[in-house]
Amino acid sequence: MGKRETGSPDASSEPHYLGHRERLRQRFRDNGHETLQDYELLELLLFSAIKRADTKPIAKALIARFGSFAEVIAAPRRRLLEVKGVGERVVDELKLAHALAQRFLKSEISTRETLSSWNAVLDYIRTAMAFSDREEFRVLFLDKKNALIADEVQQRGTVDHTPVYPREVVKRALELSASALVLVHNHPSGDPAPSEADIRMTRQIGEIATAMGIVLHDHVVVGRSGHASFRSLKLL
Repeated sequence: MGKRETGSPDASSEPHYLGHRERLRQRFRDNGHETLQDYELLELLLFSAIKRADTKPIAKALIARFGSFAEVIAAPRRRLLEVKGVGERVVDELKLAHALAQRFLKSEISTRETLSSWNAVLDYIRTAMAFSDREEFRVLFLDKKNALIADEVQQRGTVDHTPVYPREVVKRALELSASALVLVHNHPSGDPAPSEADIRMTRQIGEIATAMGIVLHDHVVVGRSGHASFRSLKLL
């Protein structure tokens, strides 16, 4: 019989993904996220949830299914779980990333005059709502200096409809001693163009708010393809 070789273990005996993980981490340390593709960011995110498997196929499958990093972390839990290799721990990591993104962006507008930081407001509401598969109606309540008092989801609906009660919106504004409002809702279809129902509802809220001394600054509709501002469209 031949003599067995001694020395360090053959590197090929280690799972191939271990070296890949360290190389990807090093790229992130050296260059930041800008040099990484969306699926590579997802790989990094999934390392802690998937300890003993290659995360690249799962990350690529998620991007193929949902389209982008932002759409993956914002996707509903039930749809994420439909992707092969995705379990509850993976979904928890993705939803945590989405929550952190929203918390960070909300902090950008919480201590600043809202209308002067309008781009930050748009970033926040797009992150929070643009990729949802159900319509949501949100209200930003502002004080006399247009600083944010509260950010509340008033109603959640179906894929193409959310019931909105104008008097309840204004009642809540009075409870919070708000001086102004920004209305926000999403279109899961992706097209942010306001519907006739959106226009009627906005005018009703505007009329009631004005009678109570409350200013309606804007109504923003967000979708995957962008946003539409009632103010910019001269609908207010």
